[in-house]
Amino acid sequence: MLPRSKPPGPGAAPRATRRRTSGVVAVLAGVAATVATLAPPALAAPPDGATPARGGTVPATAVDWHPCPGENDAQCGTLSVPVDWDHPGGPTFELALARTVATDPAARVGTLFFGPGGPGDSGVERIVDGIGRFGPELRERFDIVSFDPRGVGRSSPVRCSAELLARRPAPVLTSQADFDATVAYNRQLRADCRVRTGPVFDHADTSSMARDVDAVRAALGEPKLTYHGSSYGTLLGQRYAELFPHRVRAMVLESVMDHSLGTRDFLNTSTAAAQDSFDAFVDWCDRTESCALHGRDVRATWAELLARAGRGEVPDPKNPAATLTPYALSGFLAPRALYDPDYADLAQTIAALSAPTSGPASTAPTGDRTRAEQPTRVNPLAIACRDWHLPIRDYREYAAQVREMARIGTDLPYPQALAVVESCLGSPPVEHPQHRLRVDTDRPLLLLNSVHDPATGHDWATGVARQLGRHGVLLTYEGAGHGVYSATACTRSTVDRYLVDLVVPARGASCPAAAEPGV
Repeated sequence: MLPRSKPPGPGAAPRATRRRTSGVVAVLAGVAATVATLAPPALAAPPDGATPARGGTVPATAVDWHPCPGENDAQCGTLSVPVDWDHPGGPTFELALARTVATDPAARVGTLFFGPGGPGDSGVERIVDGIGRFGPELRERFDIVSFDPRGVGRSSPVRCSAELLARRPAPVLTSQADFDATVAYNRQLRADCRVRTGPVFDHADTSSMARDVDAVRAALGEPKLTYHGSSYGTLLGQRYAELFPHRVRAMVLESVMDHSLGTRDFLNTSTAAAQDSFDAFVDWCDRTESCALHGRDVRATWAELLARAGRGEVPDPKNPAATLTPYALSGFLAPRALYDPDYADLAQTIAALSAPTSGPASTAPTGDRTRAEQPTRVNPLAIACRDWHLPIRDYREYAAQVREMARIGTDLPYPQALAVVESCLGSPPVEHPQHRLRVDTDRPLLLLNSVHDPATGHDWATGVARQLGRHGVLLTYEGAGHGVYSATACTRSTVDRYLVDLVVPARGASCPAAAEPGV
């Protein structure tokens, strides 16, 4: 994962308040956390005559808010929720929460719940350190609440042996033996993580998280949910809308996941989205004199860089003892730079990495995760394997899929989604696999997506909009980036009007791109 800049304060301009949100597998860094103690809570009937999910009962206890550590105005708290919502009287764990209160109490609308991305992003950190993501009006009119989803951060995180994680097989499989070794490794890792994590491991899925969100809604006394989910958080929003359609007041899905795709479509559309964003970067560089690669053949320069990476000749700027692989370059480095998007920085990075070296920098590829001082590490990818059924039968099918992706992603042949598929090879069946959405909310959900999104392509958003029918409206940002609520005054004001005043934009609505993209 590339480093994230700390968001500026509330007074910053709209574009300055943008912060990269995670895509499907932007989960290579974890949050230090403590595992909660499991103890049965006092339970009561749901408030306001609500119908409990799947026979479960919402915990009656309210959240005990207290100041969060550090220099901020946030409040932190926890809520006890069942490990298994099918057995609400069984063991519980503590769900970590954070909030800021509305700065204009007289104009307060209610509570806005934010669903973080990832999987693996911390909603608590978003509130504590990244509240500038939300516009001034939202901060005035809403208490803004988020959480560390189960299996993440401070909410009983999925923990695994650091030594075992460091032995993850090579990301690009080249034989049936590699394929079999990866399946065996995944099986071993799942067993290790299950032991180290405890009972939450088998219930760290988005359907359970949706029921957690409803428990928080009830504990806060909100009759209906006002929700804004970004990236992987859109999957959480979709699932909540399926389970509790008439408890949705308003729901924004920003940078939209499509949970109806099988393995082939999941990988191919992910590849196409990253390639499309790279194409937009190349076009910008060709027409922008300030681009560090202006006047050069950008694609040829990039192709040579990938070739040198394949020979072990590209040092990792963050770890001089290691090298960058083609997989790391095309699967993570370039796509992550396209999230903001920071075209100028990507061009400078490519130019610097393209400088000739005296020879192979190291025999150790980048991504060596050995941390001898830490016996365990977090592993949020395990959550994706609870949500997605992405089978590949054998190496022959895998190789054919990789060749197909290479034809689609001529510059970026390894999408981030490939890491999910490989990490889930051999996983047991999931309880709620991909399917077409079945949503019947009282108000249409508002979808927001850029035309050039490297992680959740615009076609995912249009696909979800088609599945929602009259229960969804897509707002298209005609520019680039992943997570574009703050991209322009148009995107921000349209979302704010929807969340505050329940004004649904017209079908086919769009916002023009920023005047100077990528700088």
